[in-house]
Amino acid sequence: MKKIKVLFVCVENSNRSQMSQAFAKMIGGDQVEAFSAGSKPSGIVNPRAIAAMKELGYDLNRHDSKSLEEVKAFAPFDAVVTMGCGDACPWMPAKKFIDWQIPDPKNMEPEQFNEVRDFIKEKVNRLIEDLK
Repeated sequence: MKKIKVLFVCVENSNRSQMSQAFAKMIGGDQVEAFSAGSKPSGIVNPRAIAAMKELGYDLNRHDSKSLEEVKAFAPFDAVVTMGCGDACPWMPAKKFIDWQIPDPKNMEPEQFNEVRDFIKEKVNRLIEDLK
């Protein structure tokens, strides 16, 4: 089976797209190549996102906040999923473009942050099923 290549994009590449990439790896395993980037990357992965994913056994410390330039070399993608970047959302060579309306959890309390995390997990799960 051919690997599914997915790119997740948000503004800072520090929360939503990072967790999406992590879930794609966790759920898709060897069948999925997941990438993430930001339209205006912050350069850091939010410690709250690291803590939220650690609860599920995933180490986000291994991730870096990246720009779209840095992931362009991996195109074309099977799907590019954007989250809340609006007009700043990029165009990348892909078979499918999907926009998820997911609130930025950056300044949320841990309980609300985890609700966003779990929502992302559901979305990624469905996405991988749809792309298989």
